[in-house]
Amino acid sequence: MSLTIKAQKQFLREKIWRLLEEKKVASFPRPVYGRIPNFTGAETAAQRLLGLKVWENAEVVKSNPDSPQAHVREHALREGKTIIMATPRLLNGFLIVKPSNIESSRLRQAATIKGAFKYGRKVSLREIPPIDLVITGCVAVDLRGKRLGKGGGYSELEYAILRELHVLNENTPILTTIHDLQIVEEVPFEPHDYTVDYIATPTRLIRIDAERVRPRGIYWELLGNKENLDVIKELKSIINK
Repeated sequence: MSLTIKAQKQFLREKIWRLLEEKKVASFPRPVYGRIPNFTGAETAAQRLLGLKVWENAEVVKSNPDSPQAHVREHALREGKTIIMATPRLLNGFLIVKPSNIESSRLRQAATIKGAFKYGRKVSLREIPPIDLVITGCVAVDLRGKRLGKGGGYSELEYAILRELHVLNENTPILTTIHDLQIVEEVPFEPHDYTVDYIATPTRLIRIDAERVRPRGIYWELLGNKENLDVIKELKSIINK
């Protein structure tokens, strides 16, 4: 009997989490099981993004809140970019972090989840500015750009909310930083999933040449209990869903 796509995804997650731990490249917070895994070389991977034109031209960056991308968020703040950060499980919607309001010695802290709550502020959906670039965390990625998250579906929902708000579109670049061991032959893919445009690892920068695949918005029939999130209720009030 063949595995369902969801079962295939979970099998792949478990494989990657186990591999990172066994190869001793997993970093705090540990164990990495159940997380977007932090990894040795995450700062080097982040630096590989800095020379990209899409990075240089970006003024507003949407980012996931996970640990491995903290270096990317710090670089963004140090370059004067505004960050729109999703809160964990979208329980508090989105935060906006503006470096102009933060002392330079506090920028590293501001790039963390705890620091973003301290130095940023919760932003209503109507206040979110147009987004130039998306940073996402992954458990695994293949060379066609298909990504695998930790299984909660929140990254896809964050993207879909922002599409519904028209603050980004199918051409908005999506970047990720991962360890080389997180690159796999193929990631199972579902209609609500999206692809990335660039993969940065500790050893290389990969530009994806395959066709972009991006959902146009929320698949309302797939929301389940997430429909009870305050941010979803707020979105419905805006789009009159």
